[in-house]
Amino acid sequence: MTALVWFTRDLRVHDHPALRAALEAHDRVIPVFCFDDGLLHGRHASGPRTQFLLECLAELDAALQARGSGLVLRRGRPEEELAKLAAEAGADTVFCTADDTPYARARALRVAERVNLRRKPGLHAVDDLAELRTGKGTPYAVFTPFYRAWLEQPRRTVLGAPETLPPLGIATGRLPSLEELGHRETVPEPPPGGETEARGRTARRGEQLSPYLHFGCITPRELENRTRDDEFRRQLAWRDFYHHVLQHHPGNARREHQARYRGMRWSRSRTAFDAWCAGRTGFPLVDAGMRQLRREGWMHNRVRLVVGSFLTKDLALDWRWGERWFMRWLVDGDQANNNGNWQWIASVGTDPQPAFRRIYNPARQQERFDPRGTYVRRYVPELAGVPDEHLAEPWLMSEAEQEASGCVIGRDYPEPIVDHALARREALERYGRAR
Repeated sequence: MTALVWFTRDLRVHDHPALRAALEAHDRVIPVFCFDDGLLHGRHASGPRTQFLLECLAELDAALQARGSGLVLRRGRPEEELAKLAAEAGADTVFCTADDTPYARARALRVAERVNLRRKPGLHAVDDLAELRTGKGTPYAVFTPFYRAWLEQPRRTVLGAPETLPPLGIATGRLPSLEELGHRETVPEPPPGGETEARGRTARRGEQLSPYLHFGCITPRELENRTRDDEFRRQLAWRDFYHHVLQHHPGNARREHQARYRGMRWSRSRTAFDAWCAGRTGFPLVDAGMRQLRREGWMHNRVRLVVGSFLTKDLALDWRWGERWFMRWLVDGDQANNNGNWQWIASVGTDPQPAFRRIYNPARQQERFDPRGTYVRRYVPELAGVPDEHLAEPWLMSEAEQEASGCVIGRDYPEPIVDHALARREALERYGRAR
């Protein structure tokens, strides 16, 4: 008996329930990945993320070959390509990892109309997020009670990688280049893709794991099993929470979770948006974060919140503009988590806190989280000579201090494009009117 294992964003050989289930039930197993143009050139198309994907696939193929198999590559509509491959190989079942984003669920339904599709867990720390319900039987919409329930859920055993795999006996195809897929790399210093890198970063105390979680180079279940850090475990719960919310509220992909804010009036200033995108707002922590995004395809989570607050509260720009910009550049761009975080910081999502609790002063945030200016100076080198006491608000330096530091505001570094105190008052008025 033959089965296909359809890889999507589960690009690993360790802790892979779908792969293990196929091997237990079938003599011959054919791993396959299908390049889906609906994603490659869809609403959240991304050159940096596609390049990361290609690196993950190259390593997955090597890991499969080392075990006697390989990765079959196809390009086209998954329902058509998987049906053709199943007929060619004589496969009676297609195994895959269940995914809960709106696009993935619709795609899986189309595939299931053509082949016998069996979905297995592996995307989350908790196997079935749909089973998590409040005492009233409804889905969770607030994190803290979700987290309490999440902690009580049973966990599956972490699986090892198979030592050997049955030979393919079928042509695999060639891994395309980024250009052949219609994209180009725009990030000069991206993280390397692949399971080996993911496992190495895990051993180094879990640094910058979000891209590897997104593409399933390592599972949240294995990470949770390895950690004794309650805060890290809580971050994994946040990831599951946003997937749970989008699973039950697919409309959140395009509109505010809180209906009362769906008619909010947003600024449409392209000038302000372009300054934010370029990291030229005059607020050092905001600019450092936006430049890190363009340079590495990644941004520290605290800074993501600061730049999100600045876009939606200080500049009064639509959170969807920021969501799309992040999805264009982030190698860890995950629809559920990116959407959930943007709605959270814009005060239009599941967060029950009032808007004033999510208005972050960039200068105070910088003083708290980057007091020595290490992060800011790394990504905004024109501020390198500014003394620590002026780094969060360099426009407050005297003319003599600006000259002495080699950073004249308005010449070497932009003036602030907005007055934060005034913007805060206007934001509170705007949200008050919307309520």
